[in-house]
Amino acid sequence: MNSTLERARFNMIEQQVRPWDVLDASVLTVMSELKRELFVPDAYRALAYADIDIPIGRDSHMLSPKMVGRLLQALQVRAGDKVLEIGTGTGYVTACLAGLGGRVTSIELDPELAEGARKRLEALHIGHPPPEVVTADAMAGPAPGGPFDVIAVTASMPTEEPLPMLREQLKPGGRLFVIVGEPPLMHACLETRIHSASEIRRQSLFETSVAPLDNAPAPSQFVF
Repeated sequence: MNSTLERARFNMIEQQVRPWDVLDASVLTVMSELKRELFVPDAYRALAYADIDIPIGRDSHMLSPKMVGRLLQALQVRAGDKVLEIGTGTGYVTACLAGLGGRVTSIELDPELAEGARKRLEALHIGHPPPEVVTADAMAGPAPGGPFDVIAVTASMPTEEPLPMLREQLKPGGRLFVIVGEPPLMHACLETRIHSASEIRRQSLFETSVAPLDNAPAPSQFVF
């Protein structure tokens, strides 16, 4: 056991996650037990528990720990929920969603990231059944296995254009976490489908700025 990393994980919870109003006991337990250092590139291992977005290749980053905590708490994943994650990255959020009892399908556009996440998740034996990582473009159309109880988008979207397609993949009562906007100001939101995909309750959670999802539609450029 690496006592330095254990202490860093404890401090992450007490100094970053809890102070950002993440108080759900199941979320805190999952994040306390999961070794985040196993999901970061080797060059950033010492910063695994720092309050930063860690680069993981090209223009992709891991969400900061406190943002992961807010995402997980907002989605209220229950045992047996069908979960769609868009943007697997290194698999850290995937593992958290599975640790909360979700039956996770995770979609990653980058084949190298997807393969690395598969290997990490298989080695850790997280989830029953274990998460499925699919290499595909989540913006190209509905994901296999839907509809879902939960959809988590782990990067930002410059526009709301993809939201109707994502809402269609939710079950009634299903929850969608999404970050919408452009730098320097974006809004993290929780959407809950009431009955039809046109009946949506939206809750604004917090303001932030994170890297965009690969292949997310860009804002329209007006020329005068």
